Amino acid sequence: MTGRINAVLVVGGKWHDFDFARLELLKLLARDQRIRTQVSCDYENLGLLSDADVLITYTCDVRPSPDAQRSIRDWVSRGGRMFALHATNSAIDGPESFGPDFQTPDAMPIFSEVLGSRFLSHPPIAPYPVTVSPGAEQDPLVLGLGTFHANDELYLCEMTAEVEPLMETRWTGTTQGFSTAQWPLDEPRYVLYRRHLGAGCVLYFTLGHCRSHWDMKHAPFNGMRWPTIERGSWELGEFHEILRRGLAWATMPANTDMGEVTSMEAGT
Repeated sequence: MTGRINAVLVVGGKWHDFDFARLELLKLLARDQRIRTQVSCDYENLGLLSDADVLITYTCDVRPSPDAQRSIRDWVSRGGRMFALHATNSAIDGPESFGPDFQTPDAMPIFSEVLGSRFLSHPPIAPYPVTVSPGAEQDPLVLGLGTFHANDELYLCEMTAEVEPLMETRWTGTTQGFSTAQWPLDEPRYVLYRRHLGAGCVLYFTLGHCRSHWDMKHAPFNGMRWPTIERGSWELGEFHEILRRGLAWATMPANTDMGEVTSMEAGT
């Protein structure tokens, strides 16, 4: 795109430091002077998509209404590019108090199909290796990136569509606190992938957990002060490089190739 780029940034939900994530993403978007960004905390302002060139999302348990799900699906299918981050694919019912498991209902099926995955569980936060997926080594989104260790939530998901893996990890075991707890199969857990849909595409990046002292308003935490400030992958250079490349990809027309573009500086 050579002129103005209209971006929609959706940030909001539960159990995360959305103020931090929103600010960091806006700072990255501001590096490209063509980008004009409108911000929302949910998906219900359907008019925002009518002029949007790119949709960026960082949400947790924000469930689009059926009308919003169809609107997003149709927008992507017509050629829109969506960069979905972290818990965008989650619908989570937290228990009222500690003890019962968190449930992850299939509550937004159209949206899950658009995204290509549905969050089910994650083990406790701990460092894990993230590697480029076999066959993706020359893809501009990951070209030159080596293995790095992310101190982040390792997302265990149900895949809902065929996707193009770009980065992955592996994990087997039992998770605590989620209704889907058993993960015995040693198979790739995708960290970064593309999901093509009609004339458009979704880029999904599961990293990006962050939390501060006062982000646990919702059950079962019910406003308790979280003892630590967690920045996780946001402290990694590799994470920020993937964000820059992902945003550069998202601001290109759907029928163009990213080529050698590896950061948003190309548009300033």
